[in-house]
Amino acid sequence: MMDSEQIRKPVEASRPAISLFLPVYNEEENVAEMHAKIAAALDAVGKSAEVIYVDDGSSDGSLEELRKVAAADGRVRVIALRRNYGQTAAMSAGIDAAHGEILIPMDADLQNDPADISKLLEKLDEGYDVVSGWRIHRKDKLFTRKIPSWIANRVISSIGGVHLHDYGCSLKAYRRDVLKDVRLYGEMHRFIPIYAAWAGARVTEIPVNHLPRIHGSSKYGISRTIKVIFDLITIKFLASYQTKPLYVFGSFGLIAFLLSVAATVWAMILKYGYDVSFILTPLPVIAIVMLAISIQFFLMGLLAELLVRTYHESQDKAIYAVRERIGAFED
Repeated sequence: MMDSEQIRKPVEASRPAISLFLPVYNEEENVAEMHAKIAAALDAVGKSAEVIYVDDGSSDGSLEELRKVAAADGRVRVIALRRNYGQTAAMSAGIDAAHGEILIPMDADLQNDPADISKLLEKLDEGYDVVSGWRIHRKDKLFTRKIPSWIANRVISSIGGVHLHDYGCSLKAYRRDVLKDVRLYGEMHRFIPIYAAWAGARVTEIPVNHLPRIHGSSKYGISRTIKVIFDLITIKFLASYQTKPLYVFGSFGLIAFLLSVAATVWAMILKYGYDVSFILTPLPVIAIVMLAISIQFFLMGLLAELLVRTYHESQDKAIYAVRERIGAFED
């Protein structure tokens, strides 16, 4: 195997018009057929393009198949991550490596149709910054995939304020400047349209094809739904309190303080109005505990304010580690 430094080549001075990037995890049987469809679709579009495959620590022969594809097509670059980090980290790696003016992510399982790329580009030309795919005729199981997805999309649209029918569709198109400051964590790649809308981007969606899986098995399970719920809570917090966390912590602190005051007042009424000793009621303990909790919430809010300021001035730090790079990359 060649050393990673030996396989690096200088990148072209001009950016390609399109950067297509695909996270790949154990898709050995799909790689060759997928790339053939991608190559045909890009040829039909007629614009300069690069294709970035991010191997997310595959344990099968996916990386070897990607090497063959890269050797046969000069538009292809491959990033092999050191282990399986998950789809969000793999997509983040693709975004970081992309040079194109338009960035298009998609799945490598042959369920997204590369022929829809031209439709996404046509919609972008209407003045939109983000075009999201909508799998109207989704080829997935009803109870384990479709119904949970339908519910999740309704909830995400309501909380995020960007009304899309299909947040889970990987096939989307973004203008480069929309993604330049996006940092992804957890399962938050599906929320990129929300981040973009917060930054003032024009977001829309179009129907796209969804094909049944032929080779391999789905990598998604019910545990992913749980992760999305937690990320959705984070999104809601960021939407309301990203730059003012003291508001949320201070609110809980104020509630705890008021409970402490109420418990103190009631204990005093019982003591001096009804001659009930402090040791015969839990109110003094409740008052002390609530006071301590309120102080903790206020201090946590102040600490969060400091962290927010640090965050906005911190260094860029990737959430993945690259094992090797194949193709042309900048040092």
